[in-house]
Amino acid sequence: MTSGNRERHPSIRERREDLEAQILSSFAMLSRNSRGRARKERPCPVRTEFQRDKDRIIYSKAFRRLKHKTQVFISPEGDHYRTRLTHTLEVSQIARTIARGLLLNEDLAEAISLGHDLGHSPFGHAGESALDAVYHEYAPGAHFKHNEQSLRVVDLLEKKGGLNLTWEVRDGILLHAKGSSDLFCEARDRAEPATMEGEVVRLADRLAYINHDIDDAIRAGLLKEKDLPRECTDVLGNSHSKRIHTMVMDAIETSWNRPAISLRKPVREAIDLLKNFMFQRVYVGSPAKDEDDRARELIRRLFRFFMENPGRIPQHFTEAGSSLQKEEVRARAVCDYIAGMTDRYAISLFKELFVPKGWVLNE
Repeated sequence: MTSGNRERHPSIRERREDLEAQILSSFAMLSRNSRGRARKERPCPVRTEFQRDKDRIIYSKAFRRLKHKTQVFISPEGDHYRTRLTHTLEVSQIARTIARGLLLNEDLAEAISLGHDLGHSPFGHAGESALDAVYHEYAPGAHFKHNEQSLRVVDLLEKKGGLNLTWEVRDGILLHAKGSSDLFCEARDRAEPATMEGEVVRLADRLAYINHDIDDAIRAGLLKEKDLPRECTDVLGNSHSKRIHTMVMDAIETSWNRPAISLRKPVREAIDLLKNFMFQRVYVGSPAKDEDDRARELIRRLFRFFMENPGRIPQHFTEAGSSLQKEEVRARAVCDYIAGMTDRYAISLFKELFVPKGWVLNE
């Protein structure tokens, strides 16, 4: 071999892709088989496509804002209650463990997990429902759903043109939400993720929020461990760690070498019962929800203010070539702006706009 014809060695990324093909399940999504990005890019010499997506999400401003967005408790007085960021990290950890146990693509599961709630509004689901309703007033054919907004964040809003993520991560982000419906119910009202890793994240989201919301409700004095339905604790365990362990291990054992994620019937039914219990005791009508009406009113007032004062909407929320003179276009921009706010920024802005300031006499 001459010096002018030197042998080319595989890059670190290519070696990683070869390793994936050797060790991952036939049901896994291999990085090299990704459908790619809307805008083609030169491959990274070190990171696979899904590792690259994970990094882009972590370094985004929308990801950092999750630390000041409500999970269940609005602006709680305490350092240990979950926020939307800590929820995201717990989803990621559970999803990675299940993916690893099933020999699926852990990087893809992690990237979807980290991006799944980027579009969540301030004040949790109370803020989401308020934003959906007031947005619909100005744009009758429109609605607001946090999973769709998460996709809008990574496709358009972040970095003034989106993060250009892979098709598989975008699919998982869009289709992660299951709402209040039971696990694996026969009458499914939503499309399913295209990858097994997307299915894993969908399950991990449910497992994470049920368990950490129980933990937070106990910390807040709304529940005691003994209040949980006996039918649930007998199957899942009587502590946070035992419940997580039971759920994760059952998902791995039941889904092993199968083309879908599933749970044994007793575990599935116990999780659904626990979820329904949390809706009855915590998510609806509990002292934790006492501030929800005020949060909804804050969202409505802010939305109407910016609809009447379009000059106050930051310019980068206006899509290129769009005119804010059109009400539906303006409503879209206002919706994007408010959805991106943290709880504390929304509260601060509301005070600035609507709360009278003290007047000091200059003597």
